[in-house]
Amino acid sequence: MKTLILGAGYAGLAVATKLKPTPGLEALMVEQNAYHTFETRLHEAAAHNTRVTLPLSPLLRGTGVALEQAQVEHVALDDQEVKLKDGRVLTYDTLVVALGSVTNFYRIPGLAENAAELKQLSDADEIFNFVNRAYTTEYQGNRDIVVGGAGLTGVELVTELAQRAQLLSKERGLPPFNIYLVEAGPKILPILDEGLRAKAQRTLEEYGIHILVGHRLMQATADTVTVQTASGEQKVIEAGKIIWTGGIQARDIVSGSKLEKGPGGRIAVDDRLRAKGYPEVFVIGDMGLALNQDGKPVPTTAQHAGQQGRLTGKNLLRLAKGEELEPYEPTTLGEFVSLGGLMAVGWMKLPWNQKLAITGGIAHVMKRASEWRWRASID
Repeated sequence: MKTLILGAGYAGLAVATKLKPTPGLEALMVEQNAYHTFETRLHEAAAHNTRVTLPLSPLLRGTGVALEQAQVEHVALDDQEVKLKDGRVLTYDTLVVALGSVTNFYRIPGLAENAAELKQLSDADEIFNFVNRAYTTEYQGNRDIVVGGAGLTGVELVTELAQRAQLLSKERGLPPFNIYLVEAGPKILPILDEGLRAKAQRTLEEYGIHILVGHRLMQATADTVTVQTASGEQKVIEAGKIIWTGGIQARDIVSGSKLEKGPGGRIAVDDRLRAKGYPEVFVIGDMGLALNQDGKPVPTTAQHAGQQGRLTGKNLLRLAKGEELEPYEPTTLGEFVSLGGLMAVGWMKLPWNQKLAITGGIAHVMKRASEWRWRASID
C-alpha cells in the first residue's frame, strides 16, 4: 500500500509518528521544510525570536516513513496523482492530505499586498526584525503596529509585542510604539465565555493596547489602514507594520470530480476522515471539514488536528492489515490563551461536560502542559 502523507504540520506529523514499519505499507511524507513548526507559538517567535521548530528526521526514526523535502503544487484525486513544484509527479494507493491553511484576506483592498501574516516561521522573522529595527535610533518611519483580527492568534500576538516593546523601551530609552487590535466583531476572543474574555481584555488594556472592536478593516496601504465603525464612520490609522490574523481558508490545490467543499474551502469528509467520494483519501487538519457529534464543524485547532492525525495513523495501520477502520470522535479538552509572560486565561474540560475556568499562572502552566503533551506524542 503506497501511502503519501502531504504536510508535516500538527495533523500530518501526528499521522507519521503513529506509524511503524508494517508489511505491505510503504509511507512517504512530502513536506517543503526540513522541520515541524509549532504554529501555536509563532507569536512568541515574532516577539522574542523564541525557537518554535523541531527537525523532522529524528521524529520519523522508527516509523518507517521516508521524508521527501518538496512543495506540493496540485493534487488530482481522479488520477491519484500529486504534482510537485519541481515538476515531478507522485502516485499513491492511499493519500493523507494535511497541507493546512492559508490566510484569508477576504478581498479587502490592499490587505494581501501590504499586510504581514503569522502562518510560518518566515512571517515571525519578518515581524521580529521590524520590531528590532523600530527600536534603533536610525529608524525614521512610523513605529506603530496594527493587528487585524482579535481571535487567538491576534490576541496572543499583541500581548507578546506589547511585552517586547516595554522591554526594548527600558533598554534603549525610546517610547513604546502604539499597538492597535482591530476586530470587526463586537468582542475579542469569541471562543471564550464572558468572564474569561473580560479578564483578557483588562490585561490587554493594562498593556496599553488600543482595542478597536466593531471596527471593520476596509482597506490597507503600505503604511495605513482604513477602518469603519458600525455607524459607518471611517478613520485612517497610520502604521509602520500591518499584520493580518483575521481568518484562514483551506489550500485550494486539491481537485476531484466528486469532491465536496464547505465553508472556507474545507473538504467534506466522512466519519473516518476520508474525503467523500474518495475512500482512499484522508483529509485532516485545517483542510478537512469534519463534523462533531452534534453535526457541527470541528474547529481548526492544533488539538483537533493532532487527534485527527493520530486516528488516521492508526487507521492506516489497520488498513494495511485488512482491519476495519475506527470512527472519528472529536473531543475538546480545553482552550487557553497566552497573554504574555506567565499570564494566560482559559478553561479545561471536566467530567459530565463541565468546564473549569482558569486564569493567571496556573492557566499558563496548563497551556504549556498541552504543548508538552503534544511534544510527547510525537517523540
